[in-house]
Amino acid sequence: MPAYARWGQYIFLFCALFCLAPVNAAAGAAAAEKLVQGGREEVARRPLYRSAYHQGGYPPASEGVCTDLIWRAFKIAGHDLKTLIDDDIRKNPALYPRVGNKPDPNIDFRRVPNQIAYFKRHAKNLSTKIAPGDMDVMKDWLPGDIVAFRNPDHIAILSDKRNDAFIPYLIHNQGPWATEGDDFMFWHERGIVARFRWN
Repeated sequence: MPAYARWGQYIFLFCALFCLAPVNAAAGAAAAEKLVQGGREEVARRPLYRSAYHQGGYPPASEGVCTDLIWRAFKIAGHDLKTLIDDDIRKNPALYPRVGNKPDPNIDFRRVPNQIAYFKRHAKNLSTKIAPGDMDVMKDWLPGDIVAFRNPDHIAILSDKRNDAFIPYLIHNQGPWATEGDDFMFWHERGIVARFRWN
């Protein structure tokens, strides 16, 4: 191979590794910002917490649960999470234990275990380690990250606000309506399941 051709390959590889990294980082930050914005729009509307089955899947705008804040934030960010989850369930039903091989588009996308199963495969899976007061650890907990908890099942979006221990606020609907607040440690003590980052 001629030397100039080898140099061309080296330049291409360098750009692929380093030149695109800032672009990808910027795109990820923009996606996260939109999710935070979408979550805050849900908080501003103050839909009441109400869990119910709805024909067609979507609850009225005046009500919802924690998973409704997630798909509504995704919608504002330009993503149809219901369609994405429904399509993935149809192709991979065994990966969704809550579905039980009986998909129901009227409710599947609104179940926490199903959102977790989807994000595990289609978002970046991140560490759930926290260290209150240690910014070196907590700086990786970024606005727009999606965090899932247990006891009971719950899911939320991380805010760009933090408390004095660098713990991010949660944007979520835990009742009686959607809120943005310093609730992370309350839910962390119940049990954290996973953290995801959508790009």
